[in-house]
Amino acid sequence: MKMKDVKVKNVGMKGWIRDIAIVSAVVMAATLTIKPTVVKANSMQPTLYANNYLLVNKQAYRFGEEKRGDIIVFQSELKDKKGKDKLLIKRIIGLPGDTIRIKDGAVFLNGERLTEDYIMEVETPGNLADYTVPEGKLFVMGDNRRVSIDSRSPEVGCIDEDTVMGKAFVRLYPFREIGTID
Repeated sequence: MKMKDVKVKNVGMKGWIRDIAIVSAVVMAATLTIKPTVVKANSMQPTLYANNYLLVNKQAYRFGEEKRGDIIVFQSELKDKKGKDKLLIKRIIGLPGDTIRIKDGAVFLNGERLTEDYIMEVETPGNLADYTVPEGKLFVMGDNRRVSIDSRSPEVGCIDEDTVMGKAFVRLYPFREIGTID
């Protein structure tokens, strides 16, 4: 058995520039569409836990609209220890025009009781009379309702749609829980 001569193509300077341009375009496209983030608190348990590493689709709502149940990352006016605005992660409960009521531990959306099998506790604390979500706003809550600072609180309230950075769609860590997020 004879070894065939292997011809090595000399790529030259043009080839290197092309390869660098392709890699740069791929990296730029990824940074424009995906943002890695780490969950820092317990307000989304049992769906997400502190130190979960997620990917957020920054383009999710560029061509589509938010949906009830989406888990989103948004810029809040709450401050972290360094005085910067905190990023929060919550679930969309109400869209513009929806009416939300919280009574006797249950959440009602447009008069219908929500079935929320994703929440930590059986009941949602607090009371809220029929509140209509204003245009351009979203009503959001954490899945761990007892500890979540969300649209029920005056510190957060309904959030502006334009503060949404994207939709959480994949958990990368812990490794045993890698997968899409519902």
